[in-house]
Amino acid sequence: MAIATVCTSCPTCSPTLPTIPLPLLKTHQPLQSIPFKFDLNLVSSDVLTIAPTAEAVSTASPSLEAARDAAMAGENEVKWNWTCGLEARRKRRRKRRRGLEGRENGEVVEVPLILSVKPGRFTRKQEAELCMMIQEGARLEVERRRMAEACMHEPSLKQLASATGMSMRRIDNILCNARKSKEIIIRAYRGLVSSIATSYQGRGLSLPELIQEGSMGLLRGAAKYDPKRGCKLSTYAYWWIRQAITRSLANQSRLIRLPENVLSMLAKITGAKNILSNRLRRSPSDDEIAEFLDIRVSTVRLIIERSTPPISLDKVVVTDNGPLKLQDIISGPDEWNPEVILKKQLIKQEVEKLLNTLSERESCILRLHYGLDGITPKSCEEIGIMFNLSRERIRQINASALAKLRQTSIADELKLLYFS
Repeated sequence: MAIATVCTSCPTCSPTLPTIPLPLLKTHQPLQSIPFKFDLNLVSSDVLTIAPTAEAVSTASPSLEAARDAAMAGENEVKWNWTCGLEARRKRRRKRRRGLEGRENGEVVEVPLILSVKPGRFTRKQEAELCMMIQEGARLEVERRRMAEACMHEPSLKQLASATGMSMRRIDNILCNARKSKEIIIRAYRGLVSSIATSYQGRGLSLPELIQEGSMGLLRGAAKYDPKRGCKLSTYAYWWIRQAITRSLANQSRLIRLPENVLSMLAKITGAKNILSNRLRRSPSDDEIAEFLDIRVSTVRLIIERSTPPISLDKVVVTDNGPLKLQDIISGPDEWNPEVILKKQLIKQEVEKLLNTLSERESCILRLHYGLDGITPKSCEEIGIMFNLSRERIRQINASALAKLRQTSIADELKLLYFS
């Protein structure tokens, strides 16, 4: 910066102040920091010279103040934005840290679910997260059922929270996450379930019913899935889907339920019958099917006989007299005949007369041994326990009572009535 100089050789020369260009002034410095060096003894004589310069400086002061305020505002805005970004990052870190601490303590943390994913496009982490939520819900459901059986009524949310030692909000979060996870898994693996259910069509259940049973097997597989084994969820749940479908076919496809092993053997027999029919150009016999499958002929005959579907008595049959139901054609049992009913009543009365000729203990022993009062027949040892006697003594009483009955005339009348 230029320094003021004073001319001492010429008395008429007055000192001049240096010209300060405005662009050299820094807006961040106050005006008092600008150095003005001049001789204090000459100020009075040079007032008119200094006045225009001071006036120029005072005129530029408002513009300088405005520029400085604008610069300070911009700098404050940058600082504020940087501070807000720092605070946001700190909040995210604190939230992430709280989530990790909650999982270490076993607490349920709200996990955002992926609601829009392509079927079968889950990552291993997503599969593990969804299955973990389903497993937590399954454990809570087991506890709820146990309480319902113990209390004989459905427990409330507060009772369930006190029994499990969890808060009501945590239980609500578990149930909500489990429900959402089930919906996502069913929607994502619907194609897998449909492809498996299609191969079991025509066996007694419709395709929607098979898909529904397969979806239940899928959820059961997801509840038992362990990602540490190294396989994908679709690979593990495939066998659970097949098991659910085959069991539903065994339990619901027939009016009379057949065991699962009988159904599997029936499928083998049907396949062997189709192969032998194409090979022999005729219907194969039971011996040929048994030889082809390397099993007994009796097993083949028994399974074919038991697998025959029952026929309804309301089935309409066309006869010479017109359409009739089977129940109108098939005769009923002989017990419905009035003569047979009367004969049984007479025999029952004669037996009562015959037993009344014996003592009370002998009559009771015969009734228990032969089940005459409609009860299950009992052995001599069981009757001996009831009368506090030995088995041999009961046998002797029974034999003597029968000998007495043979000597009466009522026994002869009973024989005639029974064999007539």
